[in-house]
Amino acid sequence: MAEPTLADVDALAARAHAGQTDKIGVPYVEHVRAVAAGLAPFGTGLQMAGLLHDVLEDTPLTAEDLLRAGVPSAVVATVRRVTKVPGTPYEEMLAQIAGDHSAALLKIADNAHNSLPERAAQLPEADRLRLAERYRAARRVLWPAAGEADVRAVVGLVNPGLLAELG
Repeated sequence: MAEPTLADVDALAARAHAGQTDKIGVPYVEHVRAVAAGLAPFGTGLQMAGLLHDVLEDTPLTAEDLLRAGVPSAVVATVRRVTKVPGTPYEEMLAQIAGDHSAALLKIADNAHNSLPERAAQLPEADRLRLAERYRAARRVLWPAAGEADVRAVVGLVNPGLLAELG
């Protein structure tokens, strides 16, 4: 089987997330596309992982389904690394992600998109404040793991307002 193109994986993500919306009512596929776009400087494989980063926890698809669809095993491995595992505390998950450069970049792009002020502004205040602190704490773990140049590359594409945090 031929390896799928980025367009093929985009279509797979769109089918997987069909009918889903995010916390502010936007079609969910737009979030994964934004995450993937922020990973463009790092190649097609990481963009594929960006498109698929939530399919294992938010859709019926399994890692085996992705492999059967021809998604490269390295892409599936990255998606698995950023997928929540029941019973694993969030901080522990972040530490595991930080140990893998590709997973850290993916989670940074995800965090940056989730932290966009125009998205956060549409949430109830209590949620906005809670999530803002959660995302800031995650950046303190993830950004050192990726390195400043790579953080600048991703965040500059996804949410340039966060670049001020780099100093």
